[in-house]
Amino acid sequence: MDEKSRIRQQVLRKRDSIDPATRKAKDLLIIEKFLSLSEFERSQAILFFASFRSEVSTVPLIEEALRLGKRVVLPSVDPAHKELRLYEIKGLNELSPGYMSIPEPVVPGERERDINDVTLAVVPGAAFDSRGNRLGYGAGFYDRLLSRLKRQIPLIAIAYEEQIVDSLPSEPHDIRVHMIVTDKGVIACRLI
Repeated sequence: MDEKSRIRQQVLRKRDSIDPATRKAKDLLIIEKFLSLSEFERSQAILFFASFRSEVSTVPLIEEALRLGKRVVLPSVDPAHKELRLYEIKGLNELSPGYMSIPEPVVPGERERDINDVTLAVVPGAAFDSRGNRLGYGAGFYDRLLSRLKRQIPLIAIAYEEQIVDSLPSEPHDIRVHMIVTDKGVIACRLI
């Protein structure tokens, strides 16, 4: 097993073991911190992910963004091309289990959006370090999607403190995040 797989397994085991009451309290802290970010307040079109399994819940963030009149975009996996396609949603009722049972938009094709239409991206991951390195789930979907950005936008991860590690191995194609919002605070990543 390579180092990335070992770290991924170790951190996901830790994340999965957070008890429900603690998870709920941590989610509230993360949501509060995220919603107070100037990056969120300024953004008009936000790429979110639909939380799955033991990930930080994105449901309250999506609901608040929609309530504030922001455009909300979520990914749908295109397995044939091994890429994420983005669609604007008007409500959570437009999501349905898709690839690996992850909730995905089920909306008309004219709502498809390009990554360059968004002004902020909230990205998932298994583990992160303070330099912004992100360890995903192994398929490379987000690295491929974010590599198509033509301008710099804030890339923000939301994660439990249990998902922060001292250091992650990284490769040239890995896209780093600018900020990580955890239950303990906001980490402004040193992109060095």
